[in-house]
Amino acid sequence: MNMRKNLKGAVGIVAMASAVALILSGCARGGGGDSGGGDDGAATASPGITDTTLTFGISTPLTGATAGPGNCTADGALAYFGAKNAEGGIEFGDGKTRTIEIKTYDDQYDPQKALSNFQQMVAEGVFAGGIGLGTPTNRAWREAAIDEKFPQVLVMTGDPLFSNRQESPWQLGLVATYPQEGQAFGEALVASGEPHKLAILSQNDDYGDGYVEGLKEAIKDSPDIEIVGELTYEATDTSVDAQLTELAGTGADIFFNAMSVTPLVISALQKSQQLGWMPSWFLPSNTSSPSAILEPGGGAAFPGIYTVAFSQNAASPAFQDSDDGKAFMAALGEYTNQDGVPGFPHCVWSWIAAATLDQAFTTMTEPTRENFMEALENVSSFDAPFMLPGAAIDTTHDGIPAVSEVVVQKFNGTGYDTIDAVG
Repeated sequence: MNMRKNLKGAVGIVAMASAVALILSGCARGGGGDSGGGDDGAATASPGITDTTLTFGISTPLTGATAGPGNCTADGALAYFGAKNAEGGIEFGDGKTRTIEIKTYDDQYDPQKALSNFQQMVAEGVFAGGIGLGTPTNRAWREAAIDEKFPQVLVMTGDPLFSNRQESPWQLGLVATYPQEGQAFGEALVASGEPHKLAILSQNDDYGDGYVEGLKEAIKDSPDIEIVGELTYEATDTSVDAQLTELAGTGADIFFNAMSVTPLVISALQKSQQLGWMPSWFLPSNTSSPSAILEPGGGAAFPGIYTVAFSQNAASPAFQDSDDGKAFMAALGEYTNQDGVPGFPHCVWSWIAAATLDQAFTTMTEPTRENFMEALENVSSFDAPFMLPGAAIDTTHDGIPAVSEVVVQKFNGTGYDTIDAVG
């Protein structure tokens, strides 16, 4: 069992260490609530919600190569609801005040473990789940969640499938889609008005394909951008040295690296320097942390490292000095194992996701999963904590995740500055 900090209040932690074979169809729709349907016509409560509590599950990599951002996807929510519970809970739209119990499950970025974790959530009567990191892991239980009519929401994957309400009626993504991120960078590259030779390395799955799709769409009509090399790698690879060596030979001055595995990004930065290949880089939002990735990788040596963002950086002085930032840091220290400023943006993203859940809870008028999804899909222009200027949460548009706008930023040696064009 993965041991984590003993939390105060009503926030609970469960870390799963083994796969458990369970039958999904055995969970009665009417169980789990204090107020069930009776002669008064009240809606029958779904599992995982009572008059005083609601249980939410997060399956995410708590151990393994992606444990850094994985733990952050849970910790932001744990901190947010830990603080809310300590204040007495959240008043729902039905007038009842409830505390939120978070259960976390370790999937180790393994799809089969993620599916087993979902089965465990159903067996334990969890009301809804989500927020966890990963495209293959979230995809692993998407269809089962649909069959069970179980909300799988605000997941940290840019896979567009999770925001397609026809294909995924019980799902909702949080972060901008991978094509959106790739397109934003491509547009900034074109806006430079200068000729560029572009090399591409992408993860050989929907994650990598989405980034490259968006990039190519943005640059397709530009005569100034030439793709001179394009390779892939597997998420299970332990090295991309061979790919870096081949791409270095192209002489590209821009390197689009759609990579999700933290250690590989660090080693790629180091290998590029060893080869003497010093292009400007693009990195996805989830693998562009200044402290956890760029600093150990020697990112400051490159002429430019770019990413996209929608939230403030927890390490920035403005964040640390703000009242909201101080409350965030205090809650992380109180309710999680995070020590100091988190090295990954996912802790802030998870806090934003929790605040979005809070918005939905306050408009829920019935203790059911159906009513929860209706409430969540009607959060409009929510100015969530820590969003960058111009960004907001809006869940009302089919095909678009909760975060619909991102900005391109350039690494300045310690953090990021927002820019209009890559130059």
